Amino acid sequence: MPDQGPQNEAHKPRLAVALSGGGTTLVNLYERSVHGTFNAEVACVVASNSTCKGIERAKNLGLPVHVLPRKQFDDKHAFSEAVFAACREANADLVCLAGFLSLLVIPDDYAGRVLNIHPSLLPRFGGKGMHGRHVHEAVLAAGETESGCTVHLADNTYDTGPVVLQKRCPVLADDTPETLAERVFGLECAAYPEAIERVWRAL
Repeated sequence: MPDQGPQNEAHKPRLAVALSGGGTTLVNLYERSVHGTFNAEVACVVASNSTCKGIERAKNLGLPVHVLPRKQFDDKHAFSEAVFAACREANADLVCLAGFLSLLVIPDDYAGRVLNIHPSLLPRFGGKGMHGRHVHEAVLAAGETESGCTVHLADNTYDTGPVVLQKRCPVLADDTPETLAERVFGLECAAYPEAIERVWRAL
């Protein structure tokens, strides 16, 4: 990785985006970086699912893609080693989990440099199995009046680690999982770039 320090204000961070699904968060980060509203560069994409839509989207954007199916690795340690080897190869400063469903063991050189975005106000509605539609269904089933998204520094468990920022929205009486997901994703599109820039300035 590049040398770090006060120059981070001027140096644009290189991002490795890790995904398992559709890649909509990847597209958001990429488009904002290209249009100049987000001071970062997507250096590579890592996919844990060989059939996910995000691979096609990454290739259409001209981004290098490492397809590392989780099931091909004996355990989370071997899988994590392969993921972070790809990040190092791309000289990535930060790793951004974007709908990445596999647990990682974060190595020392990337400690404090792995971010995750989650579609709820953590610590509520987080943990293993709580992703995508499952989260929004749980929020509605619990009768919550408010939801939102959380960006946090990832550690070696699901949806824990220090919160960087949260954005909130109301849950409406006639919401479905789909309408709530759409509203929360609108928050995510702004929250993730903001959080990435905040973490980068603090390094």
